Amino acid sequence: MDARNRTGAGGLMNSVPTSNHRTIALVGGAGSGKTTLAEALLHRAGAIPRVGTIEQGTTVLDHEPEEIARGTTLGLSLAYLSWPTTGDEECAITLADTPGRADFVGSLDTALAAADVALVVVSAVDGVTAGTRFAWSAAEAAGVPRIVVITQEDKARADFHRVLAELRSAFGQHLWPLELPLGEEQSFHGVADVLREQALDYDETGHHHDGPVPAEVADEEHRMHLDVTEEIVSHDDEQLEAYLEGKEPSVEELERSLAREVASGGAVPVVVCSGVTGTGVDRVADLVCALSPSALEREARIVIGGADDGTGGTELEVAPNPDGETLVHVFRTVADPFVGQVSMLKVLSGVLRPSDRLHNATTGADERIHGLFRLRGAEHLPVDVLRAGDVGAVAKLTGSPSGSLLWSRASGTARPAPLPNRAAVFAVSLTPVSQSDDEKMSTALSRLVAEDSTLVIDRAGDQTVLRGLGDMHVAVAVERLARVFGVHVDTAPAPVAYRETIAGSADVEGKLKKQSGGHGQFAVVQLRVSPLPPGEGFEFVDSVVGGAVPRTYIPAVEKGARDALATGGPQGHPVVDVRVELYDGKAHSVDSSEMAFRTAGSIGVKAALAEAGTVLLEPVSTVTVTVPPELQGTVLTDLSGRRGRVSATETADDGRARVVASVPEAELARYVLDLRSMTGGQAELTITPDRYVKAPNPAKV
Repeated sequence: MDARNRTGAGGLMNSVPTSNHRTIALVGGAGSGKTTLAEALLHRAGAIPRVGTIEQGTTVLDHEPEEIARGTTLGLSLAYLSWPTTGDEECAITLADTPGRADFVGSLDTALAAADVALVVVSAVDGVTAGTRFAWSAAEAAGVPRIVVITQEDKARADFHRVLAELRSAFGQHLWPLELPLGEEQSFHGVADVLREQALDYDETGHHHDGPVPAEVADEEHRMHLDVTEEIVSHDDEQLEAYLEGKEPSVEELERSLAREVASGGAVPVVVCSGVTGTGVDRVADLVCALSPSALEREARIVIGGADDGTGGTELEVAPNPDGETLVHVFRTVADPFVGQVSMLKVLSGVLRPSDRLHNATTGADERIHGLFRLRGAEHLPVDVLRAGDVGAVAKLTGSPSGSLLWSRASGTARPAPLPNRAAVFAVSLTPVSQSDDEKMSTALSRLVAEDSTLVIDRAGDQTVLRGLGDMHVAVAVERLARVFGVHVDTAPAPVAYRETIAGSADVEGKLKKQSGGHGQFAVVQLRVSPLPPGEGFEFVDSVVGGAVPRTYIPAVEKGARDALATGGPQGHPVVDVRVELYDGKAHSVDSSEMAFRTAGSIGVKAALAEAGTVLLEPVSTVTVTVPPELQGTVLTDLSGRRGRVSATETADDGRARVVASVPEAELARYVLDLRSMTGGQAELTITPDRYVKAPNPAKV
């Protein structure tokens, strides 16, 4: 059952604003400048004494060894800062830096689940990339307001106007530029404030002084001012009426109206800066605080009740009520080799304090809150309390994986609104290096999956298979397995899960007769083994008459048959789609037992497989690829070369081409990597196991 309800007075919905906190997700393509912008914001706010660099591995947010080694963001990282606003007020900001690579989109989804606004970071050099489009779509689907920041304006080939045109072409005309760059590339030295019609000229420290707009951009800036003003007042009847009478609203009135449009998604401001030189960075912070909704203006969604598998339940909208019952969303957990598990959390309602005892409404565990802190990269900043809307962290919540809800109720079930389903499309098999690694591997993998739900652990025969969203995703997980959990493994391509089925019918005898003093072992079964239609699995039929096989032993025969099929046929793979009929047999009053008949059943089935032979089956998956229309032909040609059978080509709602095909799993081991290469990272891919079919050339398997 899915329904939308709101709790009544005195429940989770009553909201009493008491803070000015915002969680800002930095999203965008890889290399767009997200982490550098975060570093500049932290330094400009006085939160860090000096600016780190990605090249030197000294940034606050890319602090994990795997990130430093690769020079790129690989996971979600938080950094708290405080920014002064008008009067004596402070705007509290938690930056949530996210990866720009498709392999780590799970971290993007997680950040957006906790965010109040998304800063879509776009390079003034690279413009709108596949990563930009994906981040925009994810924020839009999550219902998170957006502000666009064009960064790297100081770099060679930076072109603000080209990028603005690309943004409007890709995402619509409701993107409103609030700034113009003064100079570009190496001469970028300031911005023109479109609403105030002032120039902000920056020095080498990142501070600015105000002045008139330079003559060379004055006409363009004034046209932008008129356009943006008309757009803003058109959404407010009183302002529009006054504007038509010749009374232009004040800047403060325009900002208030614009803030309402930003919160509703009706407008997306566009600003410009350089994270390297600091030019425009303070303006980014000012506008985020002025134009984005605070945490106390955004409701969260949770699901009450439902099945254990996460389906069903009643959806509730929860407003951040500091006076309500305590409700906490644990949105990300990270295993720390020094302090144990660190849980990133957002207080959706009520107040959270150290020593509080809460019930995990998702897993059923009871948790005690130890020390609370905010995060600034790897640094822990202790706090005494977190209130509704605040984001922080706590250590040692052993029963609360990512995606848990904690509340002050003693019982009941609830979970956060579900994240998008990101199906694993790349896999490797894992082999422990030592016996010690083997003993620890299962627990360590469970903890990895508790951190990142886009990782999946499978068994393929006697092998452990790790699945993820790409080769780098899986490689980083293996590195963390060694560094954090002390489990070292060798990796190899994941085996294809071939199956066998019996080629024809066979009547066989399964016989066990042993005598070694005392009670012996005796059982004889007569079996007729035959194929079933594809996908039918296994069928056991009891046709015994006259008590030739005692009733108490017949279930043991079925277990023996299942044992033989699972062990594998003559070609070494599990056997499926088989009918086993027990129609006769013999028993001994003293020497027969359940184990004897189980063994006899297994012997008989193996004999039937050897006599009739088996047919090799290969797994086939449904592959769905969504790409720009001009790349559809490339995808179709490649799928054809992979023995793919296209079942549908259609146009998605956003105008892109969607191709659906059935492709043998053997052809998909590196498909996600090849697809990203041939489409420049512009493709979306899902792979869903579908069925088994006869393998065309068993000799090559």
